[in-house]
Amino acid sequence: MNVRTLLADAARRLAEAGVESPRVDAELLMAHVVGRPRAGLLTLDDVAAEDAARFAGLLEQRADRVPLQHLTGRAPFRQLELAVGPGVFVPRPETELLVEWALEQLAGLDGPIVVDLGSGSGAIALSIAHEHPGARVTAVERDPGALAWTRHNALTRAGARDTPVGVVAGDMTDAGLLPELDGRVDVVVSNPPYVPDGARVPREVADHDPPLALWGGPDGLDVVRGMLDVAARLLRPGGRLGIEHADQQGTALPAVVRSHGAFSEVADHPDLAGRPRFTTARRG
Repeated sequence: MNVRTLLADAARRLAEAGVESPRVDAELLMAHVVGRPRAGLLTLDDVAAEDAARFAGLLEQRADRVPLQHLTGRAPFRQLELAVGPGVFVPRPETELLVEWALEQLAGLDGPIVVDLGSGSGAIALSIAHEHPGARVTAVERDPGALAWTRHNALTRAGARDTPVGVVAGDMTDAGLLPELDGRVDVVVSNPPYVPDGARVPREVADHDPPLALWGGPDGLDVVRGMLDVAARLLRPGGRLGIEHADQQGTALPAVVRSHGAFSEVADHPDLAGRPRFTTARRG
C-alpha cells in the first residue's frame, strides 16, 4: 500500500480529531510501524498489508487522543530515549531547559549530589547523570505506577552512561525524606504537579497522565509549598533549586519561593517560546 497516500489520509484523520501536529504524528507512527527513522520514510514507497493494518489501528488510538508516546512506547528527551506508557507523565521538551540550567550549576563540580523530586519517567535525573558523569543523582517518586517506569528507565539506563541513579519511593513533601543527604545536596530539581484543580487540559493529559503528576491544589502550588521545606533541608549552603511551573505561574511561584525565607537570588526563566517556565533560587 502506498505510503504517501496512507500518510495523507492519516494526517487528515488526525487533524479532524483535533491533534495539534497531525502530519508529524502520522509520520512518527508510520516510522514506528516499519522500524525506520522518520527521515527514512522519504525513500519508502509501499508497505505490506499487515503493516498498513497495524498503522490503521494505532492511528485510530491516536485520533482518540491516546498520547503518541504511549503508542510508540518511547519519548525522546535531550540525549536519551525513555520508555513511557500508561501510568507515567510523558516528559515534555520544555523540561529540557531545566536540565540545561541544572547542568550549568554543576559545571566544574566533581561528584556533585543531585536530587530530582517527583521524577516520573526519570527524564531529569537520567539526563543529568548522563551529561555530567560522576554526578550522584537520586530520583524520588511517590506514585507506584510512575515509580515502576522510573526504576525501569534507571535499570536500563535509557542509553545513559554508567553513573548509577538511585531511585527512592517517597513523597517530595515528606519532612523525613532522605535524611542522609541533609545539607549535602548541590542541586535540587523538580517538575512537580502544578496544574490548578479544575483547569482545562488536553485530553491526552486529562485522560492519560497520572493525576498525582498533574494537580497541585487551587492555585497549582500546594505541592511546591510542601516541597520547599524538604529542598531547604537537603541543600547545602549555596546549593541551587530549580522548579518547573505553568506559564501562568511566572510571578506566583517565585513569590512563594521568596516567602519561604530560606532562599535568595530567586529568578524566573522563560522557555524557547518566551513563556515563563521555571524558577530558580540559591539556598541561603
